[in-house]
Amino acid sequence: MSIWKTIGMGLFAIILFSCTNQQNEVSLFSPDKANKVSFKLDADGVPRYTLTRGDETLVASSKLGFVFENNDAFNQNFSVESTSTSSFNEVWEPVIGERNSIENSYNELQVALKEKNEKERLLLVTFRLFNDGLGFRYEIPEQENINEIAILSEETEFNIQKDAQAWWIPGDYDSYENIYNETLVSAIDSANTPVTFETQAGTFLSVHEANLTDYSDMTLKGSDKGLYCNLVPWPDGVKVKSKTPMQSPWRTIQIGEKAGDLIESSLILNLNEPNKIEDTSWIKPMKYMGVWWTVHLGFETFEVGEHQAAVTHKAKKVIDAAAKFGIEGVLVEGWNKGWDLRGKSNEIPNFLEAEENYDIEEVVAYAKSKGVELIIHHETFGNIAHYEKYLEPSFQWMKELGVNSIKGGYAGSINPPEQYKHGQWMVRHYRKLMELAAQYGIMMDIHEPIKQTGLRRTYPNLMTVEGVRGMEFAAWSSGNPPSHTVTIPFTRGLAGPIDYNAGIFDIKFESLNNHKFNWRKPKKKYPRNPGPCVKTTLAKQLALHVVLFSPMQMSPDLPENYDGHPAFKFLQDVDVVWDDTKVLNAEIGDYLTIARKSKDSEEWYIGSITNEEKRELNIALDFLNEGQKYEATIYADAGDAHWDSNPTAYQISTVTVDKNETLSLKLAAGGGQAISIKPL
Repeated sequence: MSIWKTIGMGLFAIILFSCTNQQNEVSLFSPDKANKVSFKLDADGVPRYTLTRGDETLVASSKLGFVFENNDAFNQNFSVESTSTSSFNEVWEPVIGERNSIENSYNELQVALKEKNEKERLLLVTFRLFNDGLGFRYEIPEQENINEIAILSEETEFNIQKDAQAWWIPGDYDSYENIYNETLVSAIDSANTPVTFETQAGTFLSVHEANLTDYSDMTLKGSDKGLYCNLVPWPDGVKVKSKTPMQSPWRTIQIGEKAGDLIESSLILNLNEPNKIEDTSWIKPMKYMGVWWTVHLGFETFEVGEHQAAVTHKAKKVIDAAAKFGIEGVLVEGWNKGWDLRGKSNEIPNFLEAEENYDIEEVVAYAKSKGVELIIHHETFGNIAHYEKYLEPSFQWMKELGVNSIKGGYAGSINPPEQYKHGQWMVRHYRKLMELAAQYGIMMDIHEPIKQTGLRRTYPNLMTVEGVRGMEFAAWSSGNPPSHTVTIPFTRGLAGPIDYNAGIFDIKFESLNNHKFNWRKPKKKYPRNPGPCVKTTLAKQLALHVVLFSPMQMSPDLPENYDGHPAFKFLQDVDVVWDDTKVLNAEIGDYLTIARKSKDSEEWYIGSITNEEKRELNIALDFLNEGQKYEATIYADAGDAHWDSNPTAYQISTVTVDKNETLSLKLAAGGGQAISIKPL
């Protein structure tokens, strides 16, 4: 479609569109009139935007544009060729998610820019302004003077006030597994998105991106003026390789009057395309178990030998436990040939042949007899070209076995070694994996991933991903501080579901005393503190299954630590997908309480967590149905509970409640509270 047809289709009247008396400046309001984005060209023809909410400037004048390799810069000397506006409103239903319906309502401004030179190259910038934030992206139409595109720099700026508070992790091109920093914006050197902010006026923002497709991951760099886009490069330094017509991902700025508004926002999802999978009946959320935690603790290994975790009889034992507990799935890790050669060969592992001690057909048949689904582990060791040869044959083989879920893994460095996990080359790989999995009816849980950008709306078989410093760090390093899980819902969690693997009951690792073998040694990069433990209370471990959304949720501890434990009933009862989600109170890094309504049910579940400080929170139950009585089962920290000195002290109580009730939640240091609310 030509640029002129594209613009012509957008020429609709919009009551909230305004044009200033300056020819090159236009403004657009959100549907509720609270947010305003303004676009203008400065004296040098440089495109700039500003974002305000009421009287507060959230993003001061910020540049837009590109610098190319072997072509003139595309960031100045523009004139406004035309503008068009439109509005849009719909309510759509996600296949799986945090709520059963999502409103997608925005006003749109598209600006067509033309260079004031002999080339007269064209650039489109589209702004979509929602009540909960802004999305904008670039489009370079097919045209005579641009064909092949090699982006050296995307010039997008986010000039957020330097004295705003920021929560961020370093801009690592290969990993998101870091503890979050809390600093002023001025202290940010390089950061992975999402990056979350609180302004001096108390407004909350989060900068991220949506619909990352055939493009490089956006990180942020700090400068004297604020923050600017820094794309992950190819080995030759080029950031993005493409050709016209080209669209960038959406650059997103979520806005909230309260911290919890960011969690309730659906802006990232709304900036992605609708579901492309016609028959979604095979997409079924689940809880699962496995041998994952035993290997991280060092009880067993994935290498062949005396302490091998992936053997047939051990797999059956886990399947028996899942069937007994009513857990739908079992993760099959270390099952295939090649683990002994990791780091020594680029032609491993084998995704079609099991180790001699692991009869995969027998394990699958046994699981089916017990009514348990299997999740097949696809650990690539970073050998991408090798893995792509196996993709389609392995999916065909899985379908023949009757298995429709994988846990993808990209541990270690990428091969070829000059590529980054977050670069365009790997973005293309993850997309290929997702689309082919959808074609074969395969659900996906991806570890060491490219970050989520809302593509789960388009391909809902992308169930969950890791992309965070998760529970495994507690097993072999200094662990994660209590504030970590009270920070990630407002940062990494805004990108999408998190496979964090909460649910450890043996918090002090007392079971280590029963195992002489421990192959896992502390790494220099991740030193282990004396007295290893998960730095939460048991009640908080329960609450995290509500707070950290994931349609595939693991109960990771050893089965014997769950068997007969009264608190395990909460993990058995709690849902993993929801009809509604409400943030009841929130302060980033301090505390958070979330209530979620079970899918197709009148049951509600509440998770409340705190950082290193003990606290008491009051929550109103006014979201419950009028005239209905409920039984609330409360899994709380005991009075003397503490994440370090007494983490497993808990108490269970039952009370009758209705929507007029207010509950007082007492949280221990590093603690939490989990509540199930069922109608009587």
